[in-house]
Amino acid sequence: MTLRDILHVSGKPGLFELKASGKNNVIAESLVDGKKTSISSRQAVMSLGDVAMYTLEEELPLSEVFERMFTREGGPEAISHKADKGEIEAFFDVILPERDMDRVYFSDLKKLLQWYNLLLDKGIINSEFFETIKKEREEMEAKMKEMEEKEDQ
Repeated sequence: MTLRDILHVSGKPGLFELKASGKNNVIAESLVDGKKTSISSRQAVMSLGDVAMYTLEEELPLSEVFERMFTREGGPEAISHKADKGEIEAFFDVILPERDMDRVYFSDLKKLLQWYNLLLDKGIINSEFFETIKKEREEMEAKMKEMEEKEDQ
């Protein structure tokens, strides 16, 4: 499973795994309680694979933010999203010191922690998950380099 298969649905708690998609809706399973639900195309649905964190230089993909958290924490849960503001901000000062303070709100940090801990608890995020992402990234970079070399010829 990749982050592209994990959905956040506006107005619904938790995260969902994409099971099937149709013309006017998607079928998803809640990662919290395992119940399947139909999500209308009128609802705001966002794939975690499309989420990025604003930094001062670029947008950092969510997978890279999660990788920093996993590496820092060594796999166990990060701090709770219910921790006090100072503790959460101190955690992200270590994990993501280059985040854009004007565009990344405290509520974003809390949601990020909540998602990370849920995915970690469900066994979706683990060392194999990051190895797969690393391989995909390397393959993509190799393909891009190959395309650039062909264009230069």
